Amino acid sequence: MDVEISQLTEDDIPGAIETIQEAFADDPYNRWIFDDQAKFSAARNRVSLGIRCRWGMRNGLFHVAKDRSVAGGRVVGTAMWLPPRATNAKTTWAAWADSWLLWFRQIGMNVVYGRGGLNVRRYWIWKQTQAAAQRELWTDPRGYYFCNIITVLPSVQGQGIGAKLCRAVTDEADRRGYRCYLESSRAVPNIAIYDRMGFRLLKEMECRDDGDDIDDENSVCKVS
Repeated sequence: MDVEISQLTEDDIPGAIETIQEAFADDPYNRWIFDDQAKFSAARNRVSLGIRCRWGMRNGLFHVAKDRSVAGGRVVGTAMWLPPRATNAKTTWAAWADSWLLWFRQIGMNVVYGRGGLNVRRYWIWKQTQAAAQRELWTDPRGYYFCNIITVLPSVQGQGIGAKLCRAVTDEADRRGYRCYLESSRAVPNIAIYDRMGFRLLKEMECRDDGDDIDDENSVCKVS
């Protein structure tokens, strides 16, 4: 497959959403926070992902992988990283305003669509567990390149597309002398894949809600 990595544009967002929804359909984290699949709203999820894609375009390093053999280039993979932020860095007015804009848009979405099957309690269990792990592991005061999400369409996985998406940022991090960090809710095969990219396992995270874990494959934190 002839794949090109480029920055996400507005026209790419529908394709990016498709890759995320397909790749995460059976993800342990996704099925844990949307524990009642009968209530899951794909329409609400698309709106939510669209809001976050546009926020990521302004605040992160958002790339897509496109199959150039298809007219116009079909999006087959998506990755969004947050750039490093020093521990003593002050939040800019632009970032502060954008975070509130994100919040208001999410509130508006909930008014229209409801929660769409989201288990809010479990979502916040995950966020608190994630924050605690990052406080423990992020020891470099300069900050880390943080891979917020990386997906490849299941139909084209195993062709090195994820590695190309990853290198679009890890190569930059190497040039600048920064470390990279990511998390995964699927141990197999992701740990082996990320090991080949130069990441190493730092911690296993456990998210439990009344004894119900995300999965028997614990979420993991990795750094390169």
